[in-house]
Amino acid sequence: MNATVSTTIFAAFMVLTVVLGLLAVRGRRGGNGSGAGLAEWSVGGRSLGTVFIWVLMAGESYTSFSYLGAAGWGYNFGAPVLYVLAYMSCGYAIGYVVGPMLWAYARRHGLVGITDIIAHRYRRPWLGAAVAVLATVCLLPYIQLQITGMGVVVSTISYGTISLNWAYFIGFAVTTGFVVVSGLRGSAWVSVLKDVLVIVTLGFLAVYVPLHYFGGYGPFLDRIVAEKPQWLTFPGHASGGLGQSWFVTTTLINSLTVVIFPTTVAGYLGARNADVLRRNAMYLPFYNVLLFVPMLLGLAALFVVPGLTGAGSNLALFKLVVDSLPAWAVGVIGVAAALSSIVPMAVFMLVIGTMWGRSVLGAVPRLASRQKTWSQVVVVVAGALALLLTYTAPTTLVRLSLISYEGMAQLVPMLLLGLVWRRLTMYAAVSGLAAGFALVCVLVFGGHDPIWGVNAGIVGLAVNVVVTLAVTWLGPRDRADDRPDAEVLALEDEFPRAGTAAGAPR
Repeated sequence: MNATVSTTIFAAFMVLTVVLGLLAVRGRRGGNGSGAGLAEWSVGGRSLGTVFIWVLMAGESYTSFSYLGAAGWGYNFGAPVLYVLAYMSCGYAIGYVVGPMLWAYARRHGLVGITDIIAHRYRRPWLGAAVAVLATVCLLPYIQLQITGMGVVVSTISYGTISLNWAYFIGFAVTTGFVVVSGLRGSAWVSVLKDVLVIVTLGFLAVYVPLHYFGGYGPFLDRIVAEKPQWLTFPGHASGGLGQSWFVTTTLINSLTVVIFPTTVAGYLGARNADVLRRNAMYLPFYNVLLFVPMLLGLAALFVVPGLTGAGSNLALFKLVVDSLPAWAVGVIGVAAALSSIVPMAVFMLVIGTMWGRSVLGAVPRLASRQKTWSQVVVVVAGALALLLTYTAPTTLVRLSLISYEGMAQLVPMLLLGLVWRRLTMYAAVSGLAAGFALVCVLVFGGHDPIWGVNAGIVGLAVNVVVTLAVTWLGPRDRADDRPDAEVLALEDEFPRAGTAAGAPR
């Protein structure tokens, strides 16, 4: 009976998810070409307001990790999990400047993604295609991880009735179905439903669990201090050296990376205007308060369900939920967690599709006229590949995920430095990227992350910047580029505040 109730609630919300995706694009269908059709599908027609951008970008950062990984890290290590709060908040501050800059540059030149921006800045279409391949390697693991996370959630809330394999397929099918049809706008609509459920369920759990199991927050926190003090200080409990230096360097590298992550840039480019992004950067940190809940519940699970090891620790929060709540409540909380997988997975798939449809397949003259169609095809292929590897080689993409953020960080000089410094050459940007990415791979896969207590990504980025500057000053020059600065760089007068004309003094 419990399984029937919870799975019925879950199925009803999955149907509602698809319906919302279809309603989102009612009357907004564009053509298949490289103009309005692709822009409407991939960046919501550049027309999303503050609310939709807020829930969409919150959805990208609040994934199944928030229900599973954050609670699991809190359960296993304690204090080091706070890096998530730190880097997101710092990233939003950086995004206050970077978001409007990228939005204005892309809007001015009709660009729809990070690979488009790079190809335009350096006048090398092949460079955009190469970055698309690199970014796909870094993004595919996130699709696989969201599929895995949703599978674990669905199997758990169904009390084992739905197998992991079927749960994986459900996540893939629902996400692919609505993102192919509705694009970024559909993801934003579904994010509204997801955010309502996340806020309600986590708010409830924040009150219910301490009261139910400990008699309140006072007794709960007193018990942690008395029995688990090592979970409350760096480097945490058995974390393998995640101390203060690791915390600071990880916060720095992730906050720089999150603002140029292809999915974040997709959110930027979907905004109606630059002020939407500035307001969004101020509002998003409030959403981070919710992240304290799974972290604290992970600590609570230490006393309620002790002995969880390995991947089992990721179920710390749901063990509390399934063991103490009625089936209907389990179903609703499970839906919130499942949607926290579906929304970011949809944006990851959409971004991969857009990069390939625009910068790789779209660069082929015979295919250039149907960029939206090819982007949609790549969405299905990317999702199917991640699903297939989830079944057949579950550790392959998980290992690649080790370099996802640290690898993507190596694009920071090429993208951000390139948009504000005209002298930066293509040779320098590529050399720095190659040096930094290669070093990150060596350190991570060689088991040296952190190295000397420092995040390997920041070491790679430091080498990247040194090589980039050295090749710029000492290396070969780019071929003559007679474009004006306004065509090459992201200038301040491109993104004025509301009510200020472009180019007017401020």
